Order: sequence, then structure tokens, then C-alpha cells
Amino acid sequence: MSEGKHILIVDDDEALRVMLLEYLGEQAGFQCLAAATGEEALRLAREHYFDLVILDIDLPGMDGRETCRRLREGGFIPPVVMLTASDSDDATIQGLDAGATDYVTKPFKLGVLLARLRAHIRQFEQSDDAMLTIGPFAFQPASKTLARAGEPPIRLTDKEAQILKFLYHQRDRVVGREELLGEVWGYNAGVTTHTLETHVYRLRQKIEPEPSNAQLLQTAQGGYRLVP
Repeated sequence: MSEGKHILIVDDDEALRVMLLEYLGEQAGFQCLAAATGEEALRLAREHYFDLVILDIDLPGMDGRETCRRLREGGFIPPVVMLTASDSDDATIQGLDAGATDYVTKPFKLGVLLARLRAHIRQFEQSDDAMLTIGPFAFQPASKTLARAGEPPIRLTDKEAQILKFLYHQRDRVVGREELLGEVWGYNAGVTTHTLETHVYRLRQKIEPEPSNAQLLQTAQGGYRLVP
């Protein structure tokens, strides 16, 4: 699940930044950028989308708590995992009050940190506030929109958004028509697979360059598969 996910690493310790960049980027498959100060982190967060921020609390100038607070005030919604050398309850409470999602005490094991990052990203993706990448599009379930650089957003119906969201979270397998029908419409006796096929057809008109040769929302044996 790391592939294509973007992480911002904020720490003034150059050795730790390099270690995290190498481990999370080269070994875990994340797309990573790094900053040494809170001010630089805020600038990068304005210019790029990140699925998660790793934020050291003891930064020069603007500390991690203030940086986190300003990120949240600026509308940043994804998880923020704070790093600290202090394991006191007060430090943890202050970080969480500033808007942090989680708190990791140094020194830490890279494998444990990675597991926590993946868990937070996975949990956030289940929320409607998440920004999900589907091909060239950024899909936001909350607003039912697909955004593509340099183009106006594509508006989806409620059912279209539900179809995309469910297929996204099941993207490693083919989802049967009956399963997808039950997930989106519930157990409504008046709804048939023809209704689903009609919605899929209309959805492809919006997202596929060649709807008759779908590359993102593919028909597979027994159902559909989303190729993000």
C-alpha cells in the first residue's frame, strides 16, 4: 500500500532525515520529501499533497506543535505523526492537542514506525476526507469530485462516488456484480445488476479516454476491477 503514497518528513536532524528518506523511500516505496524547519514544512504542504506528515517536535524556531497547529488551521487533514525524545504524558497531550494523530518516542524501530504509518494511512483512506489517487485523478469521496491537473473537476453522483470508493479499497481483487450491488444499493429487491451496469457505463464516460476500452474501471470475469 506504500506505492504512490506521499510523505513529508520534517526533522532538523540531518542524519535522521536521510535515514528516513532512504528507508521509507527506497525500501518501503513511499514518495518522500523532507524539510528541516516548520516554515519549510508549511510551504511544502501548500505546494504538494501528502498522505501523511512525520513531524519532529523539537524544531528550531517554530516547533513541531506550532507547525502542526498551523497545518491543521490551513486545512491539512491527513495524519500527522509527531516524533519526540520525551515520553512524558504532558508532551504527548500537548502534541495531540495541537492536532497530531499519533506520537512516537525516539529512539524507535524503523519497522514499528513503518507499521504505524501504514495503519494511519489505511485508516484515513477509509474516511470521506481522504484524497485517493485513481490514474491521473485525485478522487475525494467527501466532495464527490475527481480532479485532474489543469482541468475543471468532474462531478460524480452519490452512487458513482460509492462505486469508486468501494472498488478503490478492493483494488487488489475483482469485485463481483452482486457484491458491488449490495454494497452500494443495499438489499433492495427492486435494483438489478442492470442498474449497476448503467452506472458503470456513465462513470466510464467521465473517467476513461476511451470508454469502450476501459483502462481504469475494467470489466473482469464476474465483475469489475479498479486499476488505480
